Amino acid sequence: MGKFDRNSETGRGKGLGLGGGRGRNKGGAYGSGGNCICAKCGTKVPHQRGVKCTTVKCPECGNTMIREELLSEKHSKK
Repeated sequence: MGKFDRNSETGRGKGLGLGGGRGRNKGGAYGSGGNCICAKCGTKVPHQRGVKCTTVKCPECGNTMIREELLSEKHSKK
């Protein structure tokens, strides 16, 4: 009998499947439009495709920018 025999315990799919695997933002991609916003001073700059807002520094105060949709989600949960 082989390592993956039907009667063996290996490979029978008994996992619970609770992971989900969607990662940050619940898997939501916000697309190429929108803005990056500074949570500290409120300055907005247009989001550039392929550039994460968190890699952009605010041109006014130097704080790390975040995606505008994330900031609005954070405030709507309160």
